[in-house]
Amino acid sequence: MHRLLAAALTCVAAAALAVGAALGIVAALGATPEQPNVPLVSFTHAPADSPLPGQ
Repeated sequence: MHRLLAAALTCVAAAALAVGAALGIVAALGATPEQPNVPLVSFTHAPADSPLPGQ
């Protein structure tokens, strides 16, 4: 009987730990700030000294 109780308590503790870890991960991901969608490189026009593609 004691082994069955210990096994049941171990399962309950493992489930509670898994739920706590999942909630912690979700909270950590939700706490990250939004990243701006700004391109690192932008080309307004092609440089004059570079050949056009296909020529």
